[in-house]
Amino acid sequence: MRHTVLPPCSGTLLAAMLALAPSLSAQATGQRTREQIRASYDAHQGDFDYLLGDWEFTAVNREFGKGRGFWSALRLAEGAQILDEYRVVGDSGQTYYVTNTLRAYNAVLDQWELVSTEGGTGLQNVGTGHRVGAEMHIEQKFGVMSPNPSLWRIRYYDIRPDRFSWAADRSTDGGKTWVANFQTLEARRIGPPRSLGPLAPAKR
Repeated sequence: MRHTVLPPCSGTLLAAMLALAPSLSAQATGQRTREQIRASYDAHQGDFDYLLGDWEFTAVNREFGKGRGFWSALRLAEGAQILDEYRVVGDSGQTYYVTNTLRAYNAVLDQWELVSTEGGTGLQNVGTGHRVGAEMHIEQKFGVMSPNPSLWRIRYYDIRPDRFSWAADRSTDGGKTWVANFQTLEARRIGPPRSLGPLAPAKR
């Protein structure tokens, strides 16, 4: 299911990143060479390909109990970038919660970087992700602009073409203490992988 062929525009994007690498500070790049940056991009640009497409999920949350919803993700035209929508619905299909997340791979820092939306609160819910063996691990802040912000450690595991499992620990004290498996989720595929073409295609 993983797509290893780079999108047409990704070569230009990566070339620009490699050109900028020597000018970045040693602290920011970790003394990584152009070859290392390219190798990281080639190795990790498809890490979230399993998420592409449409999913239906069931979840158990320690605060809200059982729930269900839909999750859709697509690849953007420019390089290793994934946009998804996560929607929790009620028995009649009404929306209880919805968030959009942009995931972009940073080959200079060798990590995925994420930002999620919550209505009217800007782009404060940021996080980072890494592939660990056959799993994807994320650490991300949620509810940053609310009275009760929290930090989540999320793990995608048992990843298969038609399903995956998800579990998250939550901390409300900045990572000092954690509630294990604060939320768990089981997702089943209901639609094939897809991508979004350029929003402003070049024209002659």
